[in-house]
Amino acid sequence: MMAAATSELQEIRRRAAESFETRGYPTKRDEEWKYTSVSAIAKAQFPAEAPSLTGNSLRTALEQHPGLIEEHLGRYASSEENAFVALNTAHFEDGAFLHVPRNTVVEEPVWIDYTAVPDRTTHPRNLIVVGANSQVRIVERYRGSGRYFTNAVTEIVAGENSVVEHVKLEEESAQSFHVATIQVHQARNSNFKSHNISFGGLLVRNDVNAVLSTGCEGTLNGLYLATGKQHIDNHTALDHAAPHAASHELYKGILDGISTGVFNGKIYVRKDAQKTDAKQTNKNLVLSPGATINTKPELQILADDVRCTHGATVGQLDEEALFYLRARGIGEIEARDVLIYAFARDVIERIGIPEIREYLEKALFERLVFSRQSSGGAL
Repeated sequence: MMAAATSELQEIRRRAAESFETRGYPTKRDEEWKYTSVSAIAKAQFPAEAPSLTGNSLRTALEQHPGLIEEHLGRYASSEENAFVALNTAHFEDGAFLHVPRNTVVEEPVWIDYTAVPDRTTHPRNLIVVGANSQVRIVERYRGSGRYFTNAVTEIVAGENSVVEHVKLEEESAQSFHVATIQVHQARNSNFKSHNISFGGLLVRNDVNAVLSTGCEGTLNGLYLATGKQHIDNHTALDHAAPHAASHELYKGILDGISTGVFNGKIYVRKDAQKTDAKQTNKNLVLSPGATINTKPELQILADDVRCTHGATVGQLDEEALFYLRARGIGEIEARDVLIYAFARDVIERIGIPEIREYLEKALFERLVFSRQSSGGAL
């Protein structure tokens, strides 16, 4: 436990530890985990270690600004509802802290960069507090080599009239486990955008949740690329807690080899959240007969004056498009790459940070080539 923890934070951590001890790791009998087994994580028992972080330290911030940290830390991501949040809350040693004061525009993207240590468990804890009328763009990246377990929690507070864009890059090693929760609280008239990109990891679970107040706009975008024996699970929730808010969601998956994917997206519209406008889309490209995707978009609407849509598609590469490209002298492999690249680029182009778009376009191309060479699959 961090030595600088206040008595109230210590109590939050104690309750989280009790919650995890009582519930333990989730199993496939739990509805939220029915398609994802975490038994390999439970059996691994890697020793815990403080995360290797490039960015502002939460530990240092707790010593310098205990009141601000205590006001927000552990107030949004629920240890009662998510066992991995409880595990993180009970055991985190450090993480990133970013506070953007009110009426501030941060011109350059803020990077939070984690590099995992082989044969270790880390519990990165991130707290991002953005004041009223402020603007910031954040890149949160996870990388590593070897076999390890990363269990991350990020809480984001978007103040009134603020504009926040958050990019998460999951580029873990092929043998690693990665579980992460991003919990967002949006104040009145705030605008929040999330871009969740998953390329690496053997077993990956991403939970992205946002609670929207009056006049808010919330956007959740995601791209997951799985090959070999990878398993990537994305769970999202957009909670319309007040009227006159809009949400947009687009998640795309590309699956090859004998990989598996999960998408479970929920839109909640509470009773008083009239004039809600919400749209959710999940599209998946399955490139081999051994790959599997389980997709489950959900709507729970308690208000009557709303406009909400959702949908999911699962398909293969368009044979007519392939024929069109090949008829113009493009080889079969190159033609397939063009179509896969175009499918994924729809998500990448929505990112408002030019250098990240360029980085991901290159990383995607390299990933396609590497996956095809190593597995002999369609990628």
